Amino acid sequence: MVAVGREQLLAAVERSPQAAAAHDRAGWVGLFTADGRIEDPVGSRPHRGHAQIGRFYDTFIGPRGITFHRDLDIVFGTTVLRDLELEVSMGPAVTMYIPALLRYDLREANGDWKIGILRAYWELPAMMLQFLRTGPHAAAPALQLSRGLLANQGLRGTAGFLAGFRRAGARHKRRAEAFLGAVSRKDKSAAVAALAPGAPITLGDDDPLDLGELVEQLDGSNWTKVIGAGPTVAVSVNSAHGRGIVFVDAASPGNAIDRIRYFPA
Repeated sequence: MVAVGREQLLAAVERSPQAAAAHDRAGWVGLFTADGRIEDPVGSRPHRGHAQIGRFYDTFIGPRGITFHRDLDIVFGTTVLRDLELEVSMGPAVTMYIPALLRYDLREANGDWKIGILRAYWELPAMMLQFLRTGPHAAAPALQLSRGLLANQGLRGTAGFLAGFRRAGARHKRRAEAFLGAVSRKDKSAAVAALAPGAPITLGDDDPLDLGELVEQLDGSNWTKVIGAGPTVAVSVNSAHGRGIVFVDAASPGNAIDRIRYFPA
């Protein structure tokens, strides 16, 4: 891991909501590396490079007001994870509240820390349902979003965004919660039963972690947020050792878990 201060990385990440709130398009796009990538939501077609990231901004960031209600920041190596709720003003009478987990993978470029990859874990179907429940007030914002999607993303990009509807669903969430429940009560046999053969467990992305070590870390844990995005169930956990985020990658079309990643606070 690169030896770098926590506050330095958090400051780099914090420039994103600041630029969004100021509607600073150039500033926001410039936070990313030249080959930067956005997956928002995870499972949708990624936006790569400044040109596509600029079109992402024009579609989803610039036309609306977004407030970040932060709950927890985790810094692990050069990755920052943010547990939060997004308050998104879609129009005068429509405001969305979206539970989310954001992952920023940072890289140093010319002495400055920039975002190499931004992954946003939130549930597109749940957001759309909340949006539709606003009734007639949703008509004008829906038309604006549709026009923005087609104008900035084209048909292919619009289809790529809608691919975010495909995600780890209720079955995979239940499997993830069953695994975490077994871990929290130190039932290793039940935890192993939820895993595919040879499924890796890591601290962060790469450091191997024994199941017994994970059990010790998450003994008596509970969870407050479970999000299915793409092939992953992202879970905000709390244990006697503190808070953390667990990413549970769900095998498809099977029912087992094929990867566990744990990021402690």
